[in-house]
Amino acid sequence: MKELNIIQTTLKAPKGQYNSFGKYKYRSCEDIMEALKPLLKDTECVLVVTDEVATVGDFVCIKATATITNKDEKTRSACAYAGVEKKKGMDLAQTFGSSSSYARKYALNGLFCIDDNEEPDMPQSKQAKKERKKEALSPKRFEAAISAFKSGKVTEEYITNNHTLTEEQKELLKDAVKN
Repeated sequence: MKELNIIQTTLKAPKGQYNSFGKYKYRSCEDIMEALKPLLKDTECVLVVTDEVATVGDFVCIKATATITNKDEKTRSACAYAGVEKKKGMDLAQTFGSSSSYARKYALNGLFCIDDNEEPDMPQSKQAKKERKKEALSPKRFEAAISAFKSGKVTEEYITNNHTLTEEQKELLKDAVKN
């Protein structure tokens, strides 16, 4: 379906929302739909997004399906699931609505190849921790890491994967591994 390809390659749906509690930007289902409307008009396509309640194992979920249809009646679909669970401060209808929005957003992401160059919906504080995961070791902390390695509490891989080592520290670690 060439129209889908046109939409997938031209769609721009920036993260226009900000969660001040979690301190992260995100895009909502509504943001995606708003960005899609002109492209759907230009390509003469229709988008329908539906929900249904589904059970996956013991979990109640919302299954959202996004279906695009072109003027020749050719269709393509993608679906996504979101669990429904009771959340503090929300009544049952709100939990279903929240799960519906989430599932719809990810069905649209799948259908229109919307991907995030960051972790999806990850708070900046967690992302910042992930990015600075490898920290430089001070001489004192390096000695503690070598001691932990020698006593079997950590592996060489743990030290090299989680810390930035100076050239001298790399050599000292190699010596510790040999002995």
